[in-house]
Amino acid sequence: METMAKKRDYYEVLGVERTATDGQISAAYRKLAIKYHPDKNQGDEEAVKLFKEAAEAFEVLSDSDKRSRYDRFGHAGVDGPGGGAPHFTDVNDIFEAFGGIFGEGVFGDLFGGGGGRGGRRQTKGADVRCDVTLDLVEAARGVTKTVKFERHEECSTCHGSGAKPGTKPEPCQYCGGRGQVVQSAGIFRMQTTCPSCHGAGQVIRDPCGDCRGQGYIRKKIKREVTIPAGVDNDVRLRLTGEGDPDPRGGARGDCYCFLHVKEHALFHRDGRNLICQVPITFSQAALGATIDVPTIEGKENLEIPAGTATGEVFRLRGRGMPDPHARGKGDLLVQVQVEVPKTLTPRQETLLRELAEEEQANVTPHRKSFFEKLRDYFVPEEDAATED
Repeated sequence: METMAKKRDYYEVLGVERTATDGQISAAYRKLAIKYHPDKNQGDEEAVKLFKEAAEAFEVLSDSDKRSRYDRFGHAGVDGPGGGAPHFTDVNDIFEAFGGIFGEGVFGDLFGGGGGRGGRRQTKGADVRCDVTLDLVEAARGVTKTVKFERHEECSTCHGSGAKPGTKPEPCQYCGGRGQVVQSAGIFRMQTTCPSCHGAGQVIRDPCGDCRGQGYIRKKIKREVTIPAGVDNDVRLRLTGEGDPDPRGGARGDCYCFLHVKEHALFHRDGRNLICQVPITFSQAALGATIDVPTIEGKENLEIPAGTATGEVFRLRGRGMPDPHARGKGDLLVQVQVEVPKTLTPRQETLLRELAEEEQANVTPHRKSFFEKLRDYFVPEEDAATED
């Protein structure tokens, strides 16, 4: 398009006042789109230029935010990175952007089929889905899974026609077999799907008993899918062309595999990192130790320095989850928990009391067991001392 200095005012391009309503802007653009449409002006480069110019003006003025910036700053408000002004390289860009705004009649039927791109818009079959469950190790290493899903397949009895064997579908009388009906309003013609045959262009008087006139039946399908290492919950993998067929002859839809990663007994996932809580004893925390910790790949040694407090975290680099979109792995974060024993052997209790005396710590006095209390009950302490 022209440089900013040479660009015409967008309101001037569309031939409307600056106070024009959205409806007036749309009507003005429709008029120019029909006047300068390339199919109507084949070989006229000036018409193509004016067609692009009108499309650019409409794209800005039909958007309230862009129009506000244009009203305040002119072309400088919408040009440049992030400004919003379009720069159509060819008319196909315009057909892609605005081909459906006013119905297919403007850029489709009115000029002989889809803005010069070959008739009815290409269609595609419906997509289907399946769910795949992985454990954390499978997600970390990558795996090949057999997935099962259902999709529509051509009925083998009627071979997809939907009609009972020996009969065939009949052209729809409402639309004349076109699948579309056209409504005229002045110079405009709006093309819509036939309400009688729903776009099929034909009706079935005597339907097939196996597929009930649908032409397709549901079948269970198995496929192998390769799942890359590092995937997480809610990731979707697409199996191209494994969805439902298109009744109008277009491409098949796709199958989307939704991944679910189960919780692990030892590891909690935090993005690319894994977190593992490991218990250690009081003596290991106080004196230091070398302990075995679990990783996705197996056991690994971890040095615990003397004086480690509960809750401290040690990082094992590269022992986490891989990134399916980049190289490298996350880390394993080992959080130690100092365990306090609920029961002690007599020897352990003696040693800990000696430690408490050494530390001059005030601890709970020794509590007699039931059997000690029972012995004292039957043998008073004085008698016990005499016996000793």
